[in-house]
Amino acid sequence: MDFLDTLWLGTPMWMWLGFMALVAVLLTLDLGVLHRKEREIGVRESLAMSAFYIALGLGFGGWVWWQMGETPAINYVTGFVVEKSLAMDNVFVIAMIFAYFGIPRLHQHRVLFWGILGVILLRAIMIGFGAAAVQQWSWLLYFFAAFLIFTGIRMWAMADKEYDVGGSPVLKWVRRRFRVTDDLHGERFWVRLPDPKTGKAALFMTPLFLALIMVEFVDVVFAVDSVPAIFAITTDPFIVYTSNIFAILGLRALYFALAAMVDRFHYLKYALSLLLVFIGSKIFVADALGLAKIPPAVSLGVTFAILAGGVAYSLVRTARPVEARA
Repeated sequence: MDFLDTLWLGTPMWMWLGFMALVAVLLTLDLGVLHRKEREIGVRESLAMSAFYIALGLGFGGWVWWQMGETPAINYVTGFVVEKSLAMDNVFVIAMIFAYFGIPRLHQHRVLFWGILGVILLRAIMIGFGAAAVQQWSWLLYFFAAFLIFTGIRMWAMADKEYDVGGSPVLKWVRRRFRVTDDLHGERFWVRLPDPKTGKAALFMTPLFLALIMVEFVDVVFAVDSVPAIFAITTDPFIVYTSNIFAILGLRALYFALAAMVDRFHYLKYALSLLLVFIGSKIFVADALGLAKIPPAVSLGVTFAILAGGVAYSLVRTARPVEARA
């Protein structure tokens, strides 16, 4: 059993394997048990599932405190909150993707489930490379910090601009290279149809699979922001990966809970932009003050304050007047 105590990326192998097993169980229950049959997911069920994943993620933070100590636990919770908040921005773009392709709510769960599987693998690769790079070149943290500040400013400037799904170069490339049908075919990603040019049966990509491609592509774009953000909080690969994955696992439930009221969180993007600037500037501020780093408890408190302020302001500003509700 010495293998289980072997350190991998600074953490015992049994902790990595235990976490992977937990994720596998959750995904199996999600697809194989709770949503084995295709059906539309209601808001009440989505809210319950979202609350479950948030509680589970925070509960894992308690386990991290017990197993690794106070500072790793606070870093985990900060990372989890930041990643979950950035995931909300992802939800807004996913809603635009589904609307563009006309994907009914009944089939959206299938896209999101397989999309999340792909995201878990992509994040593992990106975080693995990021951890190795930071260990090799510590100055990369300053690059990540400057990039986050730049990204936060850019997000603020573009907060009112909607994502142009049809103008995506990835979508245009796929349409040029593959046969694509304009019609949905149930929950199928691929369908065999007669080729208009040859008359012979050929495989066609359905809009459902195009939506999946775009969801994966959008996550890669968002990961360029979120992965540097978590590395600016902590460089512990276990904390980085687990906080990322727990935030992502609840993305499907979060989407179905928020998709119907996306407009109520219109101003959240401004809070997220401020949050990215704060996370990026922490490293430079700590150096200016002669500190090793900003205390984790301070970072967590500021993170909560920015996000709570953004949510509250957004809900107040987007509330309908009394006469409109009457």
